[in-house]
Amino acid sequence: MKYELGRCLLNECLKESGKSAEWLAKDLLYKPERVYDYMENKRVMPLKTAISIADSIGCDVRALYELIPNENEVKRD
Repeated sequence: MKYELGRCLLNECLKESGKSAEWLAKDLLYKPERVYDYMENKRVMPLKTAISIADSIGCDVRALYELIPNENEVKRD
């Protein structure tokens, strides 16, 4: 099944982990603005970044975004 990315759930994941966006930026050596861009859906995380973020805050990488099933997927027999 194919999925579309919904909104970024990084803010919720950070709250669950007890970490802040500033802490995450410092931990990954990113500018805080980049982390806030992900949180505000201004930028989509590359897969390598998403894996690093998930590892840093202790969540599954799939928890970082809403995953919306693609209803328009063409089924092949």
